[in-house]
This record gives sequence, structure tokens and C-alpha cells, in this order.
Amino acid sequence: MRGVTRREDATPPAPGRARDVNLTVPICELIVRMAQENPTWGYTRLRGALKNLGHELGRNTIKRILADHGIAPAPERGKSMSWSTFIKAHRGAIAATDLFTVEVLNPLGLVRYHVLFVIDIATRCVCIGGITSDPNGEWMKQAARNLTDMWDGFLLGKRYLIHDRDPLFTEAVRGLLRDSGVTPLRLPARSPNLNAYAERFVLSIRRECLDRFVPLSERHLRTAVTEYVVHYHTERNHQGLGNELITPLPASANDAGPIVSRERLGGVLNYYCRAA
Repeated sequence: MRGVTRREDATPPAPGRARDVNLTVPICELIVRMAQENPTWGYTRLRGALKNLGHELGRNTIKRILADHGIAPAPERGKSMSWSTFIKAHRGAIAATDLFTVEVLNPLGLVRYHVLFVIDIATRCVCIGGITSDPNGEWMKQAARNLTDMWDGFLLGKRYLIHDRDPLFTEAVRGLLRDSGVTPLRLPARSPNLNAYAERFVLSIRRECLDRFVPLSERHLRTAVTEYVVHYHTERNHQGLGNELITPLPASANDAGPIVSRERLGGVLNYYCRAA
């Protein structure tokens, strides 16, 4: 009886269970990553992709790991698309818009101005849609007309425009966009991370420019915003673009020339280059 017991104890467990014991955190994270990045991949497809990387796992093991992380099977995952995947899939055809406010000091006191802008998600190029102290539906409609102009509108070639739930984005404005071939995508309430590219531009222009001086008139504000946008496109390196410039100016052919500083707004914005 003891011998039989020992022989039964020596029987190796099922192959799948032996591999379960040796599963490591990196392998589990890899399975989860593959499933999240490829919502149409089922357990067998995931198993094949893992085999290509030298990991032999059973379908049930993959199923259990995904269930433990709250990830649904492929038929259910494939019915939806994550927001980050949507942005990546439509990059080049999608833009985002938002408004931010600036306090302007004039003889009557502080006046709050609203600045409307649009940013191209792929290139990070920015267009100022308008600046006003009295934003309303008609002003927004005119801005939408300018942005969708058939000859030089900033939204030419774009299919989607992300915007928040600001009341200024009225149904009339959204209808005008749709008539021009641009589908407005209204974000859920209190979801600034879904408009991260626009939010990042607001952070940049405030921190690098507008928070460092007080605009004394509407003209002063317009000059500051215009100067910053030129700096943003041609003189500011962007980490999201590999630390490159959006539209670099022609470089000097004299690689050994003296280094000079190009100032904007009295030195609030600086760019260093070699003199021609």
C-alpha cells in the first residue's frame, strides 16, 4: 500500500498546472497587455502570440489570468474600443478644442477674456479660433465657420473634433461642424484626461507665458498669444514629438557661428540658435 501511495505521489501533475505554478508577474502583465491592446484576440490567438515569445501556456491559464484582472473574453472586448486606442487609430484625422480664460487689466479694472483654440492631435499644431470678453453662440458659430473654411480652415481634412461640455458648444455649433464633415465628440462630464492634448497646451501657455506678466489691454493679450503660438510651433521642443520642434526654422549653415538668443515678449520667451 505504501508503495502504491508513493507511486501515486510521484505522478507528475497535469502540464497546465505545472506551468501555473511557475507563472511570473511579467508574464501575467504581458498577457494583460496583449489582451488590452488587441481586443479581438481570443485565448487561442493570445496563446499563439505568447508561444512566439517562448512562453507555452494553456488556454485555461490565459482565461484565468484575464478573469483575475477583470478582462472580458474577446467577443465582448471587441465590441468596444478604449479611448487611447481610438486616439491612436484616428491620429491625423482628429483635433481637440477648448477655451481658457485670461484676466486683462484695463482702465476699468480686470476684464476676463476667453481664448478659443484648436490643436491637431498628430502634429500638435495649434490654431487660435478667437479671443473675446463676451463669448456667445454667434461668436462660436463664426469661429466654427472660420475653422472649417473650405480653402484655409484649420479643420480641413479632420474627421473628428473633441470638445468638453461647455455650454458655448451649442447644438447649432455642433451642427455647423457636422455639415462641414467634422464630427463633434462631446466628452463625458468631469473628464479632463480625455482632452489631455488640449489641457497640456493650456498648461504650457499659462506656465510659460501668461502667468509671467499682466496683459494691459485686449491688443496686448492678442500680441502675447500670437507670439507664444509662433514660439510654440518654431522654437519650443516637444517631448511628445521626440523632443523635436513642430516646424523648425531653416538652420544656419555656419555651425561654428556665435550662439544668439531670440527673445519674444521682452525675454519671457527665448530661443537659442547660431547666428547666420
